[in-house]
Amino acid sequence: MRADPIQLERPPWSALTTTQARFALGNDLARRYPPDVAPMAAIRDVTEECLGALSVLMQPGDLVGLFDAKPVAGTKDLGVIAHKTIEQMVYEGNTPMPVDDGHATLTPADVPEMMRLVELTKPGPFSVRTIELGSYIGIRSGGQLVAMAGERMRFGGFTEISAVCTRPDHRGRGHASVLVRTLMRDILDRGETPFLHIFSDNTQAASLYGQLGFARRRSLTVTVLKRTD
Repeated sequence: MRADPIQLERPPWSALTTTQARFALGNDLARRYPPDVAPMAAIRDVTEECLGALSVLMQPGDLVGLFDAKPVAGTKDLGVIAHKTIEQMVYEGNTPMPVDDGHATLTPADVPEMMRLVELTKPGPFSVRTIELGSYIGIRSGGQLVAMAGERMRFGGFTEISAVCTRPDHRGRGHASVLVRTLMRDILDRGETPFLHIFSDNTQAASLYGQLGFARRRSLTVTVLKRTD
């Protein structure tokens, strides 16, 4: 039976209240990942009560991202830093393309090198414990990590592919395609559906994922909130 797509409307809430509840800080009003795991948070409803519960989970200066259909307004305790429009894409097939085995499984020992690659390529949020959320794989060249990708949010038959990035001097060699197809195969083998998010202006990524069988499902807004002093 196919997973219920309604869970995709607010991915962090779906993940933090089900499959990844062990990472959740908070209660039935607001939840967040620990800052060193991921910067995403979620609220049950867009209300002052729920936003107040979220602010309690944050230290002054903390940043979190809320996923919702519309931008979320700030409060006296939570200032809006940015509203970022993203596209949610979901794999529509049943079987991904064949993959090669030219990749390595990444472990916590690889995190310093992964952090350097993320700093160079800016694929999106990645922290020192993000690797605990799922499988992360990479490609090495000359002993150096030149590309990586992994699994982030998971819930009810869906797994998000995230942190897809390649060093600028190694782009154009198909590394991202190999890594994404490998993750797709593993996710499908578990009976789950791959999905991902990209910034709305990232047309190059949209083209790649379209070729791999992903289709745009909808636009979402990530509201970046900062806890005021």
